[in-house]
Amino acid sequence: MAITVSEREHHDEDTAVVEGARDTAEALALLGRARAVVDPALRAAVDSLPDSMRQIAGYHLGWLEADGAPSAAGSGKAIRPALVLAATQAVGGRPQDAVRAAAAVELVHNFTLLHDDVLDRDHTRRHRPTAWRVFGTTGAILAGDAMHSLALRVLAEDPHPAAPAAVRRLADCVVELCAGQQADCSFEQRDQVTLAECLAMAESKTGALLGCACALGALYAGADAATADAMDAFGREIGLAFQLIDDLIGIWGDPAITGKPVGADLAARKKSLPVVHALTAGGADGAELAALYASGRPLSPAELAAAADAVDRAGGRAWAQGESCERMATAISHLAVAVPDPERTDELLALAELVTRRTY
Repeated sequence: MAITVSEREHHDEDTAVVEGARDTAEALALLGRARAVVDPALRAAVDSLPDSMRQIAGYHLGWLEADGAPSAAGSGKAIRPALVLAATQAVGGRPQDAVRAAAAVELVHNFTLLHDDVLDRDHTRRHRPTAWRVFGTTGAILAGDAMHSLALRVLAEDPHPAAPAAVRRLADCVVELCAGQQADCSFEQRDQVTLAECLAMAESKTGALLGCACALGALYAGADAATADAMDAFGREIGLAFQLIDDLIGIWGDPAITGKPVGADLAARKKSLPVVHALTAGGADGAELAALYASGRPLSPAELAAAADAVDRAGGRAWAQGESCERMATAISHLAVAVPDPERTDELLALAELVTRRTY
């Protein structure tokens, strides 16, 4: 019996859904394995902090309640540690050798989250009050500082021969992260921000740490500097794709999934990538969005909805979705340089697909 064009299209769509579900399940399994391997090292490191810092860090990581009682709130997806371990394996090393590097990257990531929540005045993270809301601004900042130093100490005490180079890369990455965060904050005080500036900020603030995670994995596999740089480039492009999707979630995300109010980024007047694309596109829709951002008062629910609609009509949503796909394609080209054998890249690609396939 002949298959019609319509039936073939439905079959292709169904196949894509099945393959997507299989890839997602594989990536989630990778995250689970990474969390199981890295958590003991992470907990041992955090337990070495002074009690006051340990309590705040433990709360932020979802291990403790505000009163110090054990909690099962959860500590995030472990994407960055999973990238370290997958990169080590892809380049031909043993993932178990890179556990300390994976823990260090996760400590740096969480130090930035603690500080970001203070800077952005975010009230919730992972469906709980943020650490600064519970322990105060000073406590949250100092706990973040402690976690940053702890990350460097975890690597400095690692006897692995790649540790010194890893310390240098991670330290350079933190400087770049800070520069990206400073740029992000400065954008909120400026009327005009170009899309190129916004993309550069996103690479520093988000792409740098994912790139560092992949580079550290390569170093722990014994790779040379050129291979580590190619892996860094892969991670950076994944990071930009991640940020583009994250910015879409910041506008249209489901609060039940994100743990944050709908339109949180618009309410904060963040100049995220879709917003800047809309503002710089010209036309009536961009002008409407600019007027809402310039109003100088809290936006009502109706105004938040109008701002989101203006971003969409000005092309910000479609551009961000398309740009995310372009960044993924560029990432894959960098990965092919670092790991010529495509059979060794399955885990890295599964993680990359998970990062960019999030729904909102």
